[in-house]
Amino acid sequence: VQLVESGGGLVQPGGSLRLSCAASGFTFSNYAMSWYRQAPGKERELVATIQSAGGETNYANSVRGRFTISRDNAKNTVFLQMNSLKAEDTAVYYCRAARANHGYWGQGTQVTVSS
Repeated sequence: VQLVESGGGLVQPGGSLRLSCAASGFTFSNYAMSWYRQAPGKERELVATIQSAGGETNYANSVRGRFTISRDNAKNTVFLQMNSLKAEDTAVYYCRAARANHGYWGQGTQVTVSS
């Protein structure tokens, strides 16, 4: 099983980034997919979730209206489009696949928002 995130980097406040998470080794379409983030000295927090069928999405209050989660089940990939980025969005971003009582984590990708 692998979850490989990409697309992180350094961006100025107000800018945009698109994160990708490529999955392999399990039936991607059967799993809800989420993005989490962890800033230095803080606990990991849930950012956004998309259900397995790709319909229902949920967002943390802090990102709602700025971030959009989507998935392509044909390409086994989940995305996080991040707009209007703020300094407080700086963190390592992780994707997670979850089903019933188990799940998988990616290794994370760094997002830094700074001028």
